[in-house]
Amino acid sequence: MMAGEMLVIEVPASTANLGPGFDSIGLALNLYLRLEVTTHDQWEVIPLSEGLMTFPTDERNYIIQVAMQTAKKYNQECPPCRLTVSSDIPIARGLGSSAAAIVAGIELADTLCDLRLTKQQKLEWATEIEGHPDNVGASLLGGLLIGSQTDDGVDALSLYHLQVDFVVCIPTSELLTKKSRQVLPTELSYKQAVHAGAIGNVFIASLISGDYEQAGKMMMKDLYHQPYRKEIVPELEGVEKVAMANGALGVALSGAGPTILCLARDGEGQKLATLLSAGLHGMKVVPLQMDLIGSRIYKENSSKIKSDVM
Repeated sequence: MMAGEMLVIEVPASTANLGPGFDSIGLALNLYLRLEVTTHDQWEVIPLSEGLMTFPTDERNYIIQVAMQTAKKYNQECPPCRLTVSSDIPIARGLGSSAAAIVAGIELADTLCDLRLTKQQKLEWATEIEGHPDNVGASLLGGLLIGSQTDDGVDALSLYHLQVDFVVCIPTSELLTKKSRQVLPTELSYKQAVHAGAIGNVFIASLISGDYEQAGKMMMKDLYHQPYRKEIVPELEGVEKVAMANGALGVALSGAGPTILCLARDGEGQKLATLLSAGLHGMKVVPLQMDLIGSRIYKENSSKIKSDVM
């Protein structure tokens, strides 16, 4: 990046699991983490959003740490920059705020150090940092991501043609993923695993075929995590009742929670959000759309930098 030039990096939020797709399904949503990047003599972060004010404003900032780790991985060193950071993504609410930061850090290093990483390289590195591909994959690639992480790497496919709306119900309280994972069982029986996998298979087949009513039904039959997390997200049961009574197709925890994701018929998201706002208290209700692009980088003149190839 040349002196006097500004880059803008935007990364969408994400919801994960969508019920039975535990640690393997993610969906990009149109809330964004935004970085304005300029050269500087030292690392500096200027937070513009209230939720970002508690994070370090120097090189200890997580985005910068990821960028420095990424550069080091490829035997490079990131030049210091000033980052002006804003975000629509609530922190610790199950909407992929940490995954967006990881993707932003990787994109920052890729640009500053001219690494020219492919999307697949970015996906595999982001997954190594995060531990699973769902949130980071959706934020990186956009759309609905179905991914698998094995010793051989990360295999992922994205879908971009879902004809549905989404509504999120965001509680005021935070819930750290670590705490939410502590309530999960260490193992399932063979019979339970087969049953849980079958539900996930039907869920994906329903989305691909456009049978969104069936997809919504499968969202609520998850056996991997939602039965256990209900005890620490008491809002889930209340949202399920109100949402399903007002035309929602399905309801699921967003990631580890506490945000709750509602599936709505195409064009009915705003209507459902209005009804939910009237029927729920102490929660922020937001109608959203699927982001189709994923992370993107612009020059100061807003012309998009040529995207890399998978």
